[in-house]
Amino acid sequence: MDSLIKGPCTHGFKLGSRGKPLAALLAMMLVAMVVQAANPGVQPPQSHPYGKSYAEWSANWWQWFLERPLTAPDPNLGYDIPPGRAGNVWFLASGLPNPAIDIPSSTALFIPLMNVECSSLEPPESGFHGDTEAEQAECAKYWADHIINLVCSIDGRSMVINESYRVTSPQFSFDAPTPWVFGDTGGSGNAVGDGYYVMVAPLSVGVHTITIKATLHFDAGELGPDPVDALETDVTWHITVVPRGQFLD
Repeated sequence: MDSLIKGPCTHGFKLGSRGKPLAALLAMMLVAMVVQAANPGVQPPQSHPYGKSYAEWSANWWQWFLERPLTAPDPNLGYDIPPGRAGNVWFLASGLPNPAIDIPSSTALFIPLMNVECSSLEPPESGFHGDTEAEQAECAKYWADHIINLVCSIDGRSMVINESYRVTSPQFSFDAPTPWVFGDTGGSGNAVGDGYYVMVAPLSVGVHTITIKATLHFDAGELGPDPVDALETDVTWHITVVPRGQFLD
């Protein structure tokens, strides 16, 4: 006999073999509600903040990052990266462990916890090359499948980061300068990105911190006989939010 679930939200929907998709949908909705309740300062990953999905914003982030003029880093201090801007959304990235920026109020921040891309411009021997959208997506997925230990905290409050914050971008085009971040010679290319992101809602006027951590991990036998943490990120942003009318660009 089919079971009957009654409650204020289900309105007596009958669940049998045909009801399994409904049960799965309700479970997904419940998980999304729990995650969002734990992450009040982050836009839901299923939402379309400022008119775009997380996946679309990730493509915009990569376009900005890949088209940046490359400046020589200080080998002792790392290197800083000025934020990218797309209206009221700013893109963050840094080679420093404790970068500091000022931003105007009413500014959202799109931040990768860890991400990867594969493109037509990178050489085949790099491990990050793909000629078609499908090849690029498969390549990026391979690397992103190895991202673990994700951490994001805003002003000391830990966020719940799960698979819903992982997105694959649509294929995008870019024009890389010479030299560019992934090679000595730039040019036109296309790529697909994969990784974990948060869209931080506008912060209140004042001083804030955002910490992100992640690890690119390979088990024993994948890259060698021993487990390998190929890349680790540990960045704490120190962000001062200035009233928009007082912000000096």
